[in-house]
Amino acid sequence: MKVTLERTDLLKSLTHVHRVVERRNTIPILSNVLLRADGGQLLLKATDLDLEISEKVAALVEQPGATTVPAHMIYDIVRKLPEGAQVALETSSDNATLEIRAGRSRFALQMLPETDFPDITAGEFTHRFTLPSRDLRSLIDATQFAISTEETRYYLNGIYMHSVATDGGDRLRAVATDGHRLARAEIPAPNGSVGMPGIIVPRKTVGEIQKLLEAPDAEAAIEISETKIRITTGDVILTSKLIDGTFPDYGRVIPQNNDKEMLVERDEFKAAVDRVSTISSERGRAVKLAISEGRMILTVVNPDSGSATEELAIDYDSDPLEIGFNSRYLLEITSQLRGDTACFRLADAGAPTLIQDKGVEDALYVLMPMRV
Repeated sequence: MKVTLERTDLLKSLTHVHRVVERRNTIPILSNVLLRADGGQLLLKATDLDLEISEKVAALVEQPGATTVPAHMIYDIVRKLPEGAQVALETSSDNATLEIRAGRSRFALQMLPETDFPDITAGEFTHRFTLPSRDLRSLIDATQFAISTEETRYYLNGIYMHSVATDGGDRLRAVATDGHRLARAEIPAPNGSVGMPGIIVPRKTVGEIQKLLEAPDAEAAIEISETKIRITTGDVILTSKLIDGTFPDYGRVIPQNNDKEMLVERDEFKAAVDRVSTISSERGRAVKLAISEGRMILTVVNPDSGSATEELAIDYDSDPLEIGFNSRYLLEITSQLRGDTACFRLADAGAPTLIQDKGVEDALYVLMPMRV
C-alpha cells in the first residue's frame, strides 16, 4: 500500500474513528484502525465490536492495499505533524511496518494483518429515513443527560427512540431516564420512520453520534433493524449494536394531574440554584423550594459548612408548597430549556414534578423530589 493525502483530511477522519477504540484492549486487533487504499480514496475504520465508525477520504493512491495500525498512536502522530503537510503512508516490503512520512519526519508503526480485523455485519435494515442533523442533534441534546449509568438496569443505559401516533400527527420520540429524572423530546416523524421498532441506542453510541453531527445543515441518513442502527452523515458511517432489552413504560411516570403551575424566569432561577447549591455537600445536594403566591425562597442547609437562601419573584397563585430537589438535576434540566420562562407543574412534596418551557410541547422533563 502506498498513499499520499493532506494532513488536515487524514486528521479529521482519524479524529472521528479513533475515539471508538478503547485505550485498554485484551484483543490486540481492536486497538488498531483499518486503513484501506483503493480508487482514489483511503478508507479508515475502527470498532470495539459493539460500535463501528468508518470514513472515506480523498487520497492519491499509488499502490492499493490495506493494513491495520495502532489507532491512538497514528492519531497522535498525525495530530503533531505541521499544518498543511502532505502525509505519505507506505507499507514496508516485508509487510511488518507502516511508514509515515511528512516533511523530514519519519515514523514506522507495527502492523497487524487486515484479515484479522473484525466486521460487525449489519444484516438487513427494515426502516430507513433521513432527517436534518440539527433535528437528530436536538433529540440527543435534550435527553442524553438523563441516561442511567447504573449497569444493573442496562436497558436504561441509552436513549429509547420510537415513533408514536399523537393527535398532532406521527412523531419521532426520544426518551431517557435513570429513575430520578426523565427527559422526553420529539420531532415530526420523518418519512420512513413510522412503524419502526422501538430501539435503545447505547450511551457510547449516543456520544459518538453527537460528535459526528457537527454541521447543522447536513443530512443524517438513519437505517434501523431489530438489533442495529446505522447513521450516515457526509462520508462517515456509524454502525452500532442496540441494547437488547425492554424499555419501561415511561408514560406511567409522566404526571397528568399536577394542578399547581409555577412560572419562573429561567436564567434567574438557574443562577439562584447554582449560587445556593455552592454550600451543599457532595453527598446531600438537596435544595428546598418554598413556593407561595408571587415568590419562591430557595434554601440549602449543610450541617458541616452553613446555609444559603435566596428569594425569587414567580408567577404562582395556588396553595403554598415546600418541595426539595437534587440541585444538580435541577440545573441539568433548566440548562436544556430553550425559552425565557420555565414552567413547573407540581402536585405535592412527594410527587414527581413536570418541567417544560412555557408553551412548548415538544420536550418535557420529569423530576422526582427529595426529602429535605
